[in-house]
Amino acid sequence: MELPIDHFRLLGVSPSSGPEEVLRFFQLRLDRTPDKGFTPEVISQRSELLRRSADLLCDKESREKYEAALLSGAEGLEFSSNRDVAGLILLWEANISYEAFKLSRKALQPPQAPALGSGRESDLTLLAALSCRDAALQEQEQRHYSSAAELLEEGIHLLQRMGKLPEKRRMLEQELESLLPYRILDLLSRDLSDQKAHQDGLNLLDGFVLKRGGLEGKKLNHSNTELKQSDFELFFQQIRNFLTVQEQIDLFWHWEKNGSVDAGFLCAISLVASGFFRRKPESLQKARKKLNKLNLQGFDAMPLLGCIDLLLADLKQAEECFANSSDTGLKEWFDSYPGEKLAALCDYSRNWLLRDVLPGFRDIEVETVDLEAWFADRDVQEYLEKIEKKGALGIAKAGFSFISGLSPEKTISESLASTEEIEEGGHRAVTRSDKFPLGSETVSEDVVERETLKENILAIYKRFIPILNIPSFKTFKKRVKLRNKRMIFAPLLFISMFSSGSLIGWISIRSQIRENIKTPEVSLAKKKTNIERTAVNDEANAEKNIPKSTILEFKALTAETPSKDQLLKLIEAWLLAKGDILAGRKNSNLSVVARSQLVKIVSEQRRKDEALGQKQIINAEIKSLKILDQTSKRIAVKVEINYNDKLVKQSGEILSETALPSLKVKYVLGRKKSKWQLIDFGSEK
Repeated sequence: MELPIDHFRLLGVSPSSGPEEVLRFFQLRLDRTPDKGFTPEVISQRSELLRRSADLLCDKESREKYEAALLSGAEGLEFSSNRDVAGLILLWEANISYEAFKLSRKALQPPQAPALGSGRESDLTLLAALSCRDAALQEQEQRHYSSAAELLEEGIHLLQRMGKLPEKRRMLEQELESLLPYRILDLLSRDLSDQKAHQDGLNLLDGFVLKRGGLEGKKLNHSNTELKQSDFELFFQQIRNFLTVQEQIDLFWHWEKNGSVDAGFLCAISLVASGFFRRKPESLQKARKKLNKLNLQGFDAMPLLGCIDLLLADLKQAEECFANSSDTGLKEWFDSYPGEKLAALCDYSRNWLLRDVLPGFRDIEVETVDLEAWFADRDVQEYLEKIEKKGALGIAKAGFSFISGLSPEKTISESLASTEEIEEGGHRAVTRSDKFPLGSETVSEDVVERETLKENILAIYKRFIPILNIPSFKTFKKRVKLRNKRMIFAPLLFISMFSSGSLIGWISIRSQIRENIKTPEVSLAKKKTNIERTAVNDEANAEKNIPKSTILEFKALTAETPSKDQLLKLIEAWLLAKGDILAGRKNSNLSVVARSQLVKIVSEQRRKDEALGQKQIINAEIKSLKILDQTSKRIAVKVEINYNDKLVKQSGEILSETALPSLKVKYVLGRKKSKWQLIDFGSEK
């Protein structure tokens, strides 16, 4: 058997060691025999091999010949079959544990397997156990936790098959158990292209939490190998950043079914995050029902429910939830808030989403929370219309751009500061603790009798007339009648307030802007689209007006530091491609300039428009572009747009028309695999 070791490493001396140092190390190795479990015969063979190496290195002529052979490329030492076990022991002692384990395990398998009960079998089994553990420790030092765990599993399986050394096997099992959290982290933190490793990590995490008795650790027996609850909470916070929001929802749901109340709470929070980020208010409804069903004793869930009610456009219910909160500090903060109560609710909800809901997911990247964009989203509006709630629904229909302008001088950072003031006073303004919730109070599902929709809209409209600076209700009411003659008064008023009042919010996020791709020589002031789209009856004429440049293929932006002009072209390509899709045309540039999540949103919007028999016709002119922030991985720009759009039915009827001379939008681009793509956008003041 040839082993990957030389005489220097076998003795543990450096190539520059003289004869005296060689002899000293030789004597030390003889005195320090390995584990007492080895047979006397193999220990004697080990001593003989050490003596042969020492004699060779102490003889000047023999050493010179050996060193010359090493310089010529000689590798390894050859051992006879009756001394190979002793050679493997020396290999293990030289910290070449991985090779020692693999070779000893191979020697225990047919056809070279030793006789049952022989000393050779005993020595090889013990060596396999010891070298397996040391090899796993070496892998851990390199942070290769999954490889270390696989080595331990191989060693445990070998000892089970041999039916020997039960104490050594338990030692390996304890090592494997204590390694599990690190192994999960290793698998989940790998590149997303390794889907098998990611799925293995999810399966191990699921089993790990269930074995502990849920997130609370109900089944812990407080052994030395178990992860303490405080350490587990830190581990789990780190793990969440490698999981998507849907993966977390699925895991929390499963753990809740197995008795973990904390998992139920985190499932509700994840549903809110998913619903808000993907504009799916039905997920918020699920989250609210789940919070109401949870029995979280000692935990005040009212502020959470109030925030969800606000997002679900039930202003009255949101106010009642905050009023019923047991947090006196929170009530004092609301009472002393410098502005309308609605402004306080919105400010609090923004901070809650930004700090306690949206962080901690691999696929959610949010820097700001735009409630205006939420209520201006068509999917959200359609859902809120179906449930016909009152309160914030009326606001959404009567100018929800007011939400982001309740305190126009108040920035996000200032909003966070206002929340921190509560914390400094000893009252935390947000719902989720730094680890897991302790409990919650439930809210009765009985719905208080509400005013009619007409009365509710009227009350909210009159309440905020001075702030909104919009026409009187009488004038507004006349406009409603003119635009919706075939509808009864209350629904007519409802929809008309939607179309006229929420104009800015709706345009900021959901308007699909169409732009021309022009040559680099064209100045920024002249870069604009000239696409007139009328009814479906005139669609052929509209298509003729589209410049040929609109169908040019956009090459991916790969410059390490893109210029202002390159960024402008990418955003133009995005606007043009999105506009084409929403107008019912094809454009292959969308997936080149935008991440898959934005492409999916645009595609889903077009499918919904198509199902309703309508399309969006857009004109836009980019007036200016300013780079706000630029790093090697992220770029943020602010774009000012002269904007006009129409929503047209197949019959040619214009459902709505909007014109904004100055629409400011913030675009965020990210770099992945050397390619820059749009990852997010939102309205700017």
